[in-house]
This record gives sequence, C-alpha cells and structure tokens, in this order.
Amino acid sequence: MSTENLPQSPEQPPRKPRVAVVFGGRSSEHGISVVTAGAVLKAIDRTKYDVLPIGITQDGRWALTADAPERMAIIDRRQPSVDLLAESDEGGVVLPVDPSNREVVYSEPGSVPKALGEVDVVFPVLHGPYGEDGTLQGLLELSGVPYVGSGVLASAVGQDKDYMKRVFTSFGLKVGPYLVIRPREWQQDEQGARKRIVDFAGEHGWPLFVKPARAGSSIGITKVDDLSGLDEAIAEAQRHDPKILVEAALRGREIECGVLEFEDGPRASVPAEIPPPDAHAYYDFEAKYIDSTPGIVPAPLTPEETAEVQRLAVDAFEAASCEGLVRADFFLTEDGEFVINEINTMPGFTPISMYPQMWQASGVSYPELVDRLIQAALHRSTGLR
Repeated sequence: MSTENLPQSPEQPPRKPRVAVVFGGRSSEHGISVVTAGAVLKAIDRTKYDVLPIGITQDGRWALTADAPERMAIIDRRQPSVDLLAESDEGGVVLPVDPSNREVVYSEPGSVPKALGEVDVVFPVLHGPYGEDGTLQGLLELSGVPYVGSGVLASAVGQDKDYMKRVFTSFGLKVGPYLVIRPREWQQDEQGARKRIVDFAGEHGWPLFVKPARAGSSIGITKVDDLSGLDEAIAEAQRHDPKILVEAALRGREIECGVLEFEDGPRASVPAEIPPPDAHAYYDFEAKYIDSTPGIVPAPLTPEETAEVQRLAVDAFEAASCEGLVRADFFLTEDGEFVINEINTMPGFTPISMYPQMWQASGVSYPELVDRLIQAALHRSTGLR
C-alpha cells in the first residue's frame, strides 16, 4: 500500500538550548548578583534560548525563582534578594551530578519531585565566595554541564587576591606593594601580625587599604589614613574573610579594560577610566552601585597607553588561564607605568557596569555580549582542556 497520499507528520522543531541563570549566593555580594541576573535575564534572546532562573539564597538553598527582571533592581538604595523572588520558602532545585544526565529536578517537602527539563548551559552570575571562586565551577564540572566563564583554577585565582598577585608576578606583570595576614597568623600572634602591618606602613607610607583577600565589589575595604583607624579596618575586613590583604596606596589613575574570548582568542576592549568620586574617599561599594559614579569610556589615554593596557589585560587573562571574560583593573602611575590591581572573572554585569560599557564602546552591544558568552560556553567542553 502506497503511503504517498497519507498525511505526513510534521517534523518537530529543534529544541532551543536551555540556559540556567544561577544567581544570588552566600557571599556579601548577594544583592549585586541578583541585580546582574536581572540584566542578563532581560538581555537573553528568548526566541533563541529557553531560560531557567535559579536563585541561591543567602543560607545556601537553591530556589526556583520568578523570571522577573524588573524585580531584580536596587530600589531606594535597597538591594534585591533571592528570598523575595523564590517561588517557595522550602522548595529546592537540584542539579544532576551524573554527566550523562542534565535534567534539573525541583522538590518540596511532602511532594513528588518535579523534573524541570535538561539544562544545556549554566550562566553563573554569582559574585564572591561560594560561586565566583571555583566552587560552583567544580560542581558543574562534576555534572558535565557547560558554563559561562572561567574554570575552577582561574576562578579560584581570580577570587583570591593573594594568589592572584603571585600568579601575575610570576608572569612578569607588575603589582603594587602588599601584605597578607592569614587567619592562623592572626590567631597565634595578633600583636606580631599588627606590627607587620605597622612596619609595612612605615616602609610605604599612609594611607593603606585593608581589604578581605577573597571578596569583591569593594565590600569590606577600608582606606586607613593613620594608625588610629587600623584596628577597625582589620575587624571590618575580617568580618568578610579571615584572610586579609593590606595594600599600599598607589598614586595614579584607575584604568579598567575588558577581555572577551573570541573564536581566534581573547581580545581587549577599549579601556575606561574611573575618576575619583566626589562624595566618596575612593571607588567603594556605594560609589559603584548606589550612587552609580560614572566612568569615562573610552579612557582619555594616548594611543600608546591604550595599546599597552590592552596588551597587559590580555596577558593577565592568559596568565590566570581564564576563559570567556575578565575585567582587568590597573593603576596608571604618575611615572607612566601600568600596575595591575586585580582581575574579575565575573565582573559586574549590569548595563551600567563598566565591563558591558567598555564593550558597547568597542562595538559589542549588551545583548550581543550575553549571546556570545552563551555560545562560547555551549561550544566548550567540560573537563580538562
């Protein structure tokens, strides 16, 4: 019997890649991560991707959240939180730990677990410990799920400013004078550790910057002008991280540069300059996110200075074995030398953040930037590479 005239079953359209945007987290940068997630969710092309928002509460619960970017903004100087977005106070999302199975499951106490479908790629927009520092990246490697951004080692190096500076120095990048006080040193000889800091100030002068070694968004950082403010600054840094970093103040201009991985390798954006904020002692959390102190894009540099900072930004990306994206922060000292301060493997990613602004000025729009990062992750395998 001929089947020529029978109705044909229409072919099923190919499934769109599913992107899990993971945000929030247990660090002190929880709120900024939620803001970043709102911007990313708004920018993702829904005709091209299915999206699954997953928020991590400050106590570590993985929650299914509303896909509501408009609720993920700083309003009246108050930061958003995953708890306010979670669809349940008790339900939890579980990622697979079997590389052969990418199905995400949602469960609530007393209910049958519900399959949410497979995830093809994770876009982790967490900032700080328990997310940006290689911990989440390690989980995703075990699960065999591709993800946006750097791997375990680069993420850990990018989070720990002590080892970051050691890596940069070993690759010939210049860093400023600094001192590290580890928790055991502080616990065993607090007086001796404090004396090391005072001696460091005697060698390099005041002011000093005292900061958590493994935090970002300028949280926990204090500019210390003299000995009287030192103990309070140490206590504030230790509130965020038992390991603290003490840096000498560098006289110069703050210059930032974005790095994005293209098919032919990493490229640098036009650089930006962060001018001294009028209402703040330095470019702190309030200046960045609450008062939104604007940067200058592109930075007013000579062509030679621009080329040099772009080269150094890519060198820093390569030195730490980064992938996907990085924002590299420098000081241009009064004698014309670029000194690298740090890199961020998942920089602030709101439309007003410096990283997207630098790429916008370089010809890559915010939606295109998000799409390029997702596509790069989809084409990159997990595991050793």
